[in-house]
Amino acid sequence: MPSRWTPYSQPDSPSLAPIRAVRAVTLFRDGNHNPGATIFRSVNSAMRAPYGLTILDNCVTCPVREEHLFCNLPLPAVKKLNEIKSTAIYPKSTMLFIEGQQPRGVFVLCTGKAKLSTSSSEGKTIITKISEPGDVLGLNATISNHPYEVTAEMIEPGQANFITRDSLLQFLRENGEVALRVAEQLSRNYYTAYEEIRMLGLTSSPAEKFAKLLLSWESKKAGANGTFQVKLTLTHEEIAEMIGTTRETVSRLFSDFKKKQLLQLKGSTLIIRNKPALEKMVHP
Repeated sequence: MPSRWTPYSQPDSPSLAPIRAVRAVTLFRDGNHNPGATIFRSVNSAMRAPYGLTILDNCVTCPVREEHLFCNLPLPAVKKLNEIKSTAIYPKSTMLFIEGQQPRGVFVLCTGKAKLSTSSSEGKTIITKISEPGDVLGLNATISNHPYEVTAEMIEPGQANFITRDSLLQFLRENGEVALRVAEQLSRNYYTAYEEIRMLGLTSSPAEKFAKLLLSWESKKAGANGTFQVKLTLTHEEIAEMIGTTRETVSRLFSDFKKKQLLQLKGSTLIIRNKPALEKMVHP
């Protein structure tokens, strides 16, 4: 197992000032992480890492812990969580787990995004969700001890904390508050699946599905003038897999929506220019 010591000079950022060195271990394969994962171990909560990411290595001092459902726990529970998890950085296209694989545990996504997808025997794929920081991946399968129902693939570099199934179940037995958070997460998963079925089965046209998908990307910081923008990290093929259509149809929809001044593309930035018009397409 190769490893390296990466020295750092005194950084400009005060939040990173205590950092002196980071031990980075690149794993080709082990029982917890997939090949290629880079695991970091340090007493500090923030450190520099590949891909320009900042490692959130300590759950107790994590600056965004209170924003995430599963991580926003009482301090004793967070300390225990910090003991049973292992931290790793994953490059884009890394498979965290594969549909049909026996559950080894859960991945708590700290940074980056992952797509969850399911495939038919004929090779048709549907993306069921784009997971964001704070999501717990593989939770349904790990709790029920059934095979993973989807494949989880990183669509951009990011960090995930892995917790083995045995450690997670023991953690839940000892902490009722954590068990409640898990129940809330499972309920959210159910609602997401329900909405996906409604969109695929009851939405009449690809344009309506596309409009609904665009509206779902609106953040809480969207402008009040009917416009908002998002960073587009998905390909046309991946968008097609989310709304159950073809890549060619998605390309045509982008062209049509631009002509109608519903959206605009500037590099990787997608600007929604007329939210009310999209809403009329979804709720005529």
